Amino acid sequence: MIKEPSFTIGIEEEYLLADRNTRDLVACPAGLMDDCAAKLEGQVSPEFLKCQIEVGTRVCETVGEARADLSHLRATIAEAAAEYGLMPLAASAHPFANWEDQKFTDKERYTILAHDMANVARRMLICGMHIHVGIEDDELRIDLMNQYSYMLPHILALSTSSPFWKGNDTGLKSYRLTVFDNLPRTGLPPRFGSYSEYRRSVDVIKNTGLIEDATKIWWDVRPSDRFPTLETRICDVPTLLDDTIAIAALSRCILRMLFRLRRENKRWRIYESFLVNENRWRAQRYGTSEGLIDFGRGEVVEYPILFEEICEQIAPDVAHFDCQKEIDDARAIIARGTSADAQRAAYQEALEKGKSNQAALFAAVDYIASRTLEGV
Repeated sequence: MIKEPSFTIGIEEEYLLADRNTRDLVACPAGLMDDCAAKLEGQVSPEFLKCQIEVGTRVCETVGEARADLSHLRATIAEAAAEYGLMPLAASAHPFANWEDQKFTDKERYTILAHDMANVARRMLICGMHIHVGIEDDELRIDLMNQYSYMLPHILALSTSSPFWKGNDTGLKSYRLTVFDNLPRTGLPPRFGSYSEYRRSVDVIKNTGLIEDATKIWWDVRPSDRFPTLETRICDVPTLLDDTIAIAALSRCILRMLFRLRRENKRWRIYESFLVNENRWRAQRYGTSEGLIDFGRGEVVEYPILFEEICEQIAPDVAHFDCQKEIDDARAIIARGTSADAQRAAYQEALEKGKSNQAALFAAVDYIASRTLEGV
């Protein structure tokens, strides 16, 4: 019998840096990065674009630990940024900034990426949230990844925070994925029969020299190349801290549920990527508002119904991890909407009050800025 994984949890978030007055994006001052690095002891790093900054929690045993650590990270970044007249934005796209105005971070990895991806890389004015769950056994990690892919659209739907692009309402709730999917090695992961098959596939590309390691494979979920974890990468950055923690808790519980099924000689049915991609698109377009396909029923089912069915499946795991509050917080996302919904509401409210389009976009930015620190 395979030993139960640790199911430790770690969360990475990427933030945008905006000027408090203009609300537009600005390059991170060298002094700010130095200040943050001094205070956060290796938990902060620059990102691909100079207007971005990334943080990561330590390895946590509970979601409570993860929340406390991420709260500290958000608060510290905000405090340091304020000294430079800046503010962090926890969202996956800026409501009106232009990607053509942004500069790359001067780092070898990003210079190579910019060269390899040409103009596609220049459009990467997007941020993501990644959830690491500790699964130490290599074969188990691959087996669970194959089954877990089915749930990725359900998780994405709760996280959406990128409805605007270059000052326009895209009609999507996660426009980030539209941009990100232009890169190679993105999207749903292939199905692998074993960990060795996964490594052989990665090594084919790695041995050509086209990538230096598997960190340049950007699937929606992947075996981490740095840690013994399964890394969920499909999510937008939730604006509210509580939303991030709720989604992380849900992800962790789903993975333990899949482990329990395996221990009982059962498993989640694996559907073709063609079908799961349809739900991925629906989550990207509609979030939780228009439902996803239930392939067993053969019909579109309202998201709240699907969510409650998942909750029934993971009830023992919610109890095991003592995270009922976080699952209830996920229900709250469904009830009130995601950051994408709230940004649109702030924008529309400003327009209805007779404000200009630019002022309405400012209102969307102000929503993100204020809620980034809510509950921190």
